[in-house]
Amino acid sequence: MPSIPSPPLVQVIDAHKEYVLGHRTVHALRGLSLDIPPGGFVVMQGPSGSGKTTLLNLIGCIDRPTSGRVLVSGQDTGVLADAALSAFRARKLGFVFQNFNLIPVLTAVENVEYPLRILGVAAAEARRRALAMLEEVGLAEETGQRPAELSGGQCQRVAIARALVARPELVVADEPTANLDSENGSMIIRTMRAMRDRAGTTFVISTHDPEVSAQADQRWQLRDGHLCAS
Repeated sequence: MPSIPSPPLVQVIDAHKEYVLGHRTVHALRGLSLDIPPGGFVVMQGPSGSGKTTLLNLIGCIDRPTSGRVLVSGQDTGVLADAALSAFRARKLGFVFQNFNLIPVLTAVENVEYPLRILGVAAAEARRRALAMLEEVGLAEETGQRPAELSGGQCQRVAIARALVARPELVVADEPTANLDSENGSMIIRTMRAMRDRAGTTFVISTHDPEVSAQADQRWQLRDGHLCAS
């Protein structure tokens, strides 16, 4: 018998997003629809103002569409109250940002275990999992270093470890190589691809970096809030 394809992990259905700035309404997304399969390594491209970050915020459950629907792992995120949406985001998603967003007073291992502590994981288990994840991203020797004591590439690997430590189904990465040199940028993409291949985690990445785009299974081009395959 032919295999039954897996349902999409992410479905964006006729999503519109509008922002009111003074007397002006900005249409950031205009009726956008897409499906993202589980285990995908998906890249969003487009010029500044095209809607990339807005789309990532909807997929990452940080924002809600003005109209339309966003489903993640079968859940219509638009029907969840704020507290339920925050809990869903903590269980299902991880985030990687171009500015790392690490907590400066915490060590690498404390930054990585932080999401687990929020989820109520016991301290010893959170520490064990954080150390194992740092080892996976090649930072076993830097677990006690604070962000200011690490290079940009190392900070981004800590951020990847933090995003993955709770074993999310989906990781959203907004320009993860933008503040890195080409060597560190290549290393970050190899790290994310390896984690996708090992754990089956879905990655959705916005980028201007052609090397990141070259590694994608699926690429989408945004312009003026519209989407087309590229």
